[in-house]
Amino acid sequence: MKNLLLLVLISAFCCQSFAEDDRGRGKNRAEVEPYGFIYGIGLSLNNELYKGYDRRFIPLPVIGYRGESFTIYGPFANYDVFETDNIEVSLKLAPRFAGFDEDDSFIFEGMEERKFSMDAGAGVTWQKNDWRFNTQVMFDVLGRSKGYEITADFGKVLVYGPFFFEPKVGLSYFDSNMANYYYGVRANEVSDIRAFYQADSSINPTVGVSFFTPVLWGGITRLGLEKTWFGDSIKDSPLTDESSRIDVFFAYSRRF
Repeated sequence: MKNLLLLVLISAFCCQSFAEDDRGRGKNRAEVEPYGFIYGIGLSLNNELYKGYDRRFIPLPVIGYRGESFTIYGPFANYDVFETDNIEVSLKLAPRFAGFDEDDSFIFEGMEERKFSMDAGAGVTWQKNDWRFNTQVMFDVLGRSKGYEITADFGKVLVYGPFFFEPKVGLSYFDSNMANYYYGVRANEVSDIRAFYQADSSINPTVGVSFFTPVLWGGITRLGLEKTWFGDSIKDSPLTDESSRIDVFFAYSRRF
C-alpha cells in the first residue's frame, strides 16, 4: 500500500506539472516539448501522518502521453473541453491510493482495510500573464468513501532563461465522508490503542514550489516541494501523530 501511494503521488505531480507548464509558457509549449509518448523515472520522498509510517524514498518509472488536449500518465487522465486565452476547463480522472491495511502499521491492527478508489471531476484554470489560479473538484466514483475533495491554488511562474519556477499557495477541502473514511475509527475497530473517532470535514492549507527545465540531459526535468498542514479533524485522529506533511518529487522524462 505504501509503494502504491508513492506511485500515485509521483504520477500526480508529473501529470499536474505537464498541465501547468503548458499554461505557464503559453502556446509555444509544444516547441519546448513536442506532443507524444513520454518515458522516464520519478523519485519521491515524503513523511506520512499515520502512526508507524516512516519516510519512504522509492524510484519508480514514469510513462505517459501528452497531446494537444489529452494527457495521460498511467491511470491519470486530463482532457481539455474548453479553452480561451485566459481560461481552461478540463475533465479529470485519477486514482486515490490513500488507504491502508493491517500490515502497513501497528496502529491499523484489527481495522478493516481502507481501499483505494477512483476519482473523477472537473477543473478550471485562470491564467493571466505569469499568474495562475487553479481549482478542481474530484468525487469518489467507486463509492469507497462516498466523498469528495476540492482544491484551489494560486501561483506565479518565474522565468530565468530555460529555467521555470512556480511558487504557490493553496487550500484543499476534504468533505466529512472522505475525512472519516481515511482517518476515522469505527465502533467495531476500538482497541486499547484506538478510541472511537468520527472525523469531520477538513480544510488544509498548502505552500509549495515547482521547478521545470527542458535543457538538462536531453530531456525534461521537474522538481517539486510541498508542505500541507491538516485541519483539526485529521490531526486529532487516533490514527495520526503528525499535523503536517512534506512531499518532495523529482521526475525526468523524454520522448520515445
